[in-house]
Amino acid sequence: MRINRSAKFALAVAATAALVVGALSPAQAATRSTVVIVDSNTFTSLNPSQPDHNLVLNGNVAYLSSIGFNYYNSSVDLVRNTTFGSYKITSRTANQFKVKYTVAKGKKWSDGTPITGVDLLLSNVLSSNEYSKAAGLGDPASDTLQAFDSLGYNGAYNELIRDVSIAPDRMSVVLTYSKFFPDWELYGPGVSPVHTLVAMALGEKKLGTYAHNVALKNKFLSAYQSKDTAMLKKIAKVWSEAYDVTSVDSKTNPLLLVGNGPYLVSSIVKDQTVTMKLNPNYNSGPATSGIETVVFKTIPDPTAAAQALANKEVDVYEAIATADSVAALNKIGSAVNVDGYAVSTYEHVEVRTGAAQGDTEEYKGVFAGKSQKARDLRTAFLLAYPRQEIIDKIVKPVNSKAVVMNSLQYFPGETNYKKMIGDSGAAKFTAGTQDSRTAAALALVKKYYPDAAKEGVKIKMLWGQPSNTRRAAEAALVKAELAKGGFDADMTPTSGWSAFITDVKYDAQFYAWSKTAVTQSGNFGSYKSTESQTGYDNPKVDEIVSSLETDVLTAGQIYDKYVELEQILIEDAVSLPIFQWPGVIAYNSALKGMDPAPLSPTFLWNVWDWHF
Repeated sequence: MRINRSAKFALAVAATAALVVGALSPAQAATRSTVVIVDSNTFTSLNPSQPDHNLVLNGNVAYLSSIGFNYYNSSVDLVRNTTFGSYKITSRTANQFKVKYTVAKGKKWSDGTPITGVDLLLSNVLSSNEYSKAAGLGDPASDTLQAFDSLGYNGAYNELIRDVSIAPDRMSVVLTYSKFFPDWELYGPGVSPVHTLVAMALGEKKLGTYAHNVALKNKFLSAYQSKDTAMLKKIAKVWSEAYDVTSVDSKTNPLLLVGNGPYLVSSIVKDQTVTMKLNPNYNSGPATSGIETVVFKTIPDPTAAAQALANKEVDVYEAIATADSVAALNKIGSAVNVDGYAVSTYEHVEVRTGAAQGDTEEYKGVFAGKSQKARDLRTAFLLAYPRQEIIDKIVKPVNSKAVVMNSLQYFPGETNYKKMIGDSGAAKFTAGTQDSRTAAALALVKKYYPDAAKEGVKIKMLWGQPSNTRRAAEAALVKAELAKGGFDADMTPTSGWSAFITDVKYDAQFYAWSKTAVTQSGNFGSYKSTESQTGYDNPKVDEIVSSLETDVLTAGQIYDKYVELEQILIEDAVSLPIFQWPGVIAYNSALKGMDPAPLSPTFLWNVWDWHF
């Protein structure tokens, strides 16, 4: 499973779609208006803007059911969606930077309710620490829980935003920042169906009339402007909890499913399928080209997924690739296109140092804290981690050119990659052979646990669900090598594992991060103390990342900060990259318009162009 790691740039609520009942057409049916997509993971929530549900499949469903002011294309260009609206800089001085965002007239939610500037205001609630505190919703920078369980807090937006005002006609909002900053376009407001949040906060369970929905929207605006703590907390409870559904049927509250994207959630069968239907009121983005139904079908076994494609049970395969599954894909023949492409997803390992911010339970494991002992034990763990063996036995059969990834910022082959690994101190975890590194690891562990060679130090790792064959193979290699390095690792797989990423009972974890945006701060935001899922807290890291998020810097200055960050993270022994995912997609050769992109949502970015 992949975790989206640029969530705070999608400041919108995970907008979802209106309930439409319809039958699922199989991929091989004569009517070619249905696309069935394989996914190796299971759906967990309609709201991927929460920390525990910021997963790629959840995000893909939200992407299809919500669209705002811009999106990335396959060339990694940020495209302005002028169909939905427009935005422009209205003021730029040394101490003030203003941007006006305007929703185009006539845009509708799937229930027919007009989209206005009021629907842009929730972004500020979800991303401004100051607003949260002023409205009595909690301090997102503290260790206490805030009302909205949002990924949007504690970033550049929060540091720089000074005011958010709505125009008299309620079609525009103006964001005022304290200064210009490089990634300002990525921090624009997302669009959220605020009338449905208010309706559910009031206990409603059915779609309202036009007049009723407009009145609900006005209630939200009143609560927002007056900072009505009681009402906002009711809305927060809905936003933070109500969208966490794993099945959708005729009994599901349709208010949960209102969106403005091209496709609407129709049904979800737990752990099996997510079915989405064409939104009849869709007018917020590029016109669709003939696809009426999109189905995400969970098939955890990559080889079985490839066979489903060969059997024409599915149309698109982008699940985790293995040697067996790629071989099977290549045998299918001309009925399927098999393409390799650049993908901005990488496997990595993280070592826990403490409890994540807001977690009330303390982490007391062997890697806890900033002591020399804790750092030595984390270093030993990473020294013994068999990254090259993982490449040789699991990744190279899929991509013969694969190498161990040794930078947290740059992918192998990128400009600055070789320079970075020479400057960062990465040699600490690459010098010698794996045998020598593991021996060094054991020596470090024995400093504190003399009997480690006989009775390994017990640790517990989080890595995935039982059906994930590639991760299971990784886990087996890791367990065996760690045992030689003095660790007795419990590698028991965990169903629904992503919900446990911040759980302090796990000492370490490995999984993939998938980039959703290109930013000046790069891949380092996740190591800020306010963002870290493993409790990492280093004030210098916070300071550097904050500078990258908010300052206008030269290319040389950016690189210098990247190097400093990698040096600190290596010294603190909190994380290592393992490999860049091999990008392989296979799809029905009759399906046209496919143009995979490096950033998440990869192949789905232009779903409106797809047709048979």
